[in-house]
Amino acid sequence: MTAYDTPRFAVPDANLVPVNTYPGTLLEIPPSRMFVIKLSLKKYMDTRGPDAVTFDASQGDGGASLPGVPENLLDRAHELVKKHGTAYDFPYGTDVYRKAVIEQYWKLDPALGWGPANVLATVGGRDALVKAYDAMINLGTGRIGDAVMVSRVPWISYNWGPYAIGANVLLAPGDESAAWRYSEDSIRASVDFCRASGGRQIAGVVITSPDNPTGHTLDLEQQVALGKAALEAGIPYVLYDWMYHYVTEGAPMDLNAFLNAFEPAEREQIMVLDGITKSLGASNVRNCHLIAGKKVISFISSRASHSVLPSFHSQAVAMAAYEMGFRQAADPIIGPTNASRQVMRRFLTEHGYRFIMGDGGYYAFINVGKWMDAANMADSFALIEHLCAEYGVAVVPGGAFSAEGDRWIRFSYALPPHITEGALQRFHAGLSSLG
Repeated sequence: MTAYDTPRFAVPDANLVPVNTYPGTLLEIPPSRMFVIKLSLKKYMDTRGPDAVTFDASQGDGGASLPGVPENLLDRAHELVKKHGTAYDFPYGTDVYRKAVIEQYWKLDPALGWGPANVLATVGGRDALVKAYDAMINLGTGRIGDAVMVSRVPWISYNWGPYAIGANVLLAPGDESAAWRYSEDSIRASVDFCRASGGRQIAGVVITSPDNPTGHTLDLEQQVALGKAALEAGIPYVLYDWMYHYVTEGAPMDLNAFLNAFEPAEREQIMVLDGITKSLGASNVRNCHLIAGKKVISFISSRASHSVLPSFHSQAVAMAAYEMGFRQAADPIIGPTNASRQVMRRFLTEHGYRFIMGDGGYYAFINVGKWMDAANMADSFALIEHLCAEYGVAVVPGGAFSAEGDRWIRFSYALPPHITEGALQRFHAGLSSLG
């Protein structure tokens, strides 16, 4: 015991965080340009008047460009909130939400051995991802400076979320002609690369389908094969980001079939992320869930009790949609987006574009290199400024994702089909003006 007037640490000396200067050596994390790109349209309106027609194909936000969460679901969610009250809930959410995720949304087979205790509610996808990275680092390799592996052209926040909490981000090998997809060989090569880089290890790999930003999709068998290759290569955790999987021309992912493809021990190393942000147009509701082994859920819940707790309102919106039947509830987003995907694919094909698209999600990745060259543009950011200021259409420069994506742009077709058609016409005119 120490005297009351003597300072002491909150944990025993053996458990103190070692002194390390790495935070002072980190590259400054830039703010995401995703939230400001559309502001570039102001230049177009400044010269053509406030009533000028513009097209925002930059955001994957169905709540802005499509109807979003139907009012009857919001009303039902409010009823649930009034009944539930406004007291604290648990760090993992609420028991009734966990039960609804398993039984109403996924309809998970009890024989798998996973149930409500394998569900964690989070404050949207970014919160879920950061919590998953934290679990990968602490339960996986237990070391700062190991890596989280993502695709060669990853979503912007995949680059910076792991880095902010002490994990290096490894861009996997990938071929442009194959949409930079992972392969089993590229996973093994990445493990070897890390080992040769100061003895680093890969704490976890992120597999996204439908992919952001490229739009490509992987079927269940392909996703399982990649996950098994990662586990066999010694990677402790595989995170599947399925945020876009319900917005599809086919069927959404089948969690029962997916988990059955893994042995019980392997399932403990699998995490699945899903939510209502994309499929229900609920971007600002901030609801997502992680499904994982109980050890992972317990670890994250303990830490969440000291940090970020999910709101019951966000869970209530999801439960209202599950009550209705999720496919029906999400139809105001899924229907127009599927129709826009057909418009998109037809237009790009007829006009001879090189592009990447799958049968789900709502992004097309379009090669614009020859127009950049014709205008002597240094990067895709310059192209986006031209399209916004002169043609009133906003898309996302591929250079925002990685250097390999710089001769491409991401076009969001989470829009009504006639708006998608108008945005494509304006986009095509803007490129054609460059020669």
